Amino acid sequence: MKKPKLLAPAGDLEKLKTAIDYGADAVYFGGKMYGLRANAANFDFDEMKNGADYAHSFGRQVFVTINILAHNTDLENIHSYIRNVIAAGVDGIIASDPGIISIIRSIDKKIHISLSTQSSCTNYATANFWHEAGVNRIVLARELSKNEIADIIKKTPDTLQIEIFAHGAMCIAYSGRCLLSNIMTARNANSGDCAQSCRWNYYLMEESRKGEYFPVFEDDRGTYIFNSKDLCLIRHIDEIAQMGVDVIKIEGRMKTEFYIATVVGAYRKAIDAYCDNPTDYKFNEEWLNELKKISYREYTTGFFNGRADSTSQNYESSSYVRDWEFAGVIMDYNEKTKVATVQQRNKVLTGAYIEIIGPHRDYIPHTIDQMRDISGNIIQSAPNAMQIFCFNIDAPVKKGDFIRQKKSN
Repeated sequence: MKKPKLLAPAGDLEKLKTAIDYGADAVYFGGKMYGLRANAANFDFDEMKNGADYAHSFGRQVFVTINILAHNTDLENIHSYIRNVIAAGVDGIIASDPGIISIIRSIDKKIHISLSTQSSCTNYATANFWHEAGVNRIVLARELSKNEIADIIKKTPDTLQIEIFAHGAMCIAYSGRCLLSNIMTARNANSGDCAQSCRWNYYLMEESRKGEYFPVFEDDRGTYIFNSKDLCLIRHIDEIAQMGVDVIKIEGRMKTEFYIATVVGAYRKAIDAYCDNPTDYKFNEEWLNELKKISYREYTTGFFNGRADSTSQNYESSSYVRDWEFAGVIMDYNEKTKVATVQQRNKVLTGAYIEIIGPHRDYIPHTIDQMRDISGNIIQSAPNAMQIFCFNIDAPVKKGDFIRQKKSN
């Protein structure tokens, strides 16, 4: 049995380092052009090289997205851009447009190419077609069941890698091919500038009764008829590994470092636990509990267990579940005095129960008995953005650890 690789998103260089530190086997990110997350910080060529160097120092990989559906004008500078991406030392490119894929291959015969989920690959014949065209890995469409995924793996050669999404936001459109944003806001989702129109509140209006708005749901607030829950397949890591999936992918280049650390950490533990001892493997509910301590929409398994139904949608709200919040980052820890120095991210109060997370370990629970500012004065709270404060803790926390706290009602 092969051990699936864990692929994590990176919206900027710090998030890339966080993903690597918390156990990702590889990361993917966009450059300043030709990607589908136009509003992420993204990477210039120097940052690509720095990110590749950092990942390679740990034996990990980096992939760059060039996955827009290109118009003629998009191709004007594409050759030089691709050359610069390859020169930065990346391990592969994620692309969806056949023209761009052919250009990549004309420039470099050996660079790894992953077919983006934007290409909506849903069957083995299509997967084999792309492999013959020079693609090394297929990122399968999210609209596939586990039986369909397993069948594709059986009917494609071992030289073709199969990657699936396991966690993150789902799109109401077919593998992200959406025109709602274009029509309603003139923001092109297929060029990385989606306005997430599917998350808005909608009413129903009959054409001849203009001005009369009918709720699709029973109440008078309207309904979020396009609003998908977030995908979460952590309970199914054993099945995913057994069917021979090569890469498990996490969505979220727009997410925070705290989100990346939590999600990568949970999936890393689940993958390792199963692959290290598949015979005695038992799912640990704590891994799912970890994923409920980030900002998320309610979870669904999507199409994994068959056709998605109404339980995969949230018709009442597009709001995130935020029971916990990112409270701060450990800037320093003095082992002699047992004092942790923290940079605040959300307001922290004396007496707060917090949990401290770090790479490759369980979280550390702690109650803050006393807080001091950087001058040593006792304070009752740290209310200011990025405020530095200190507290005592016996557990050996480390620089870079993240602090979360339960949100107060």
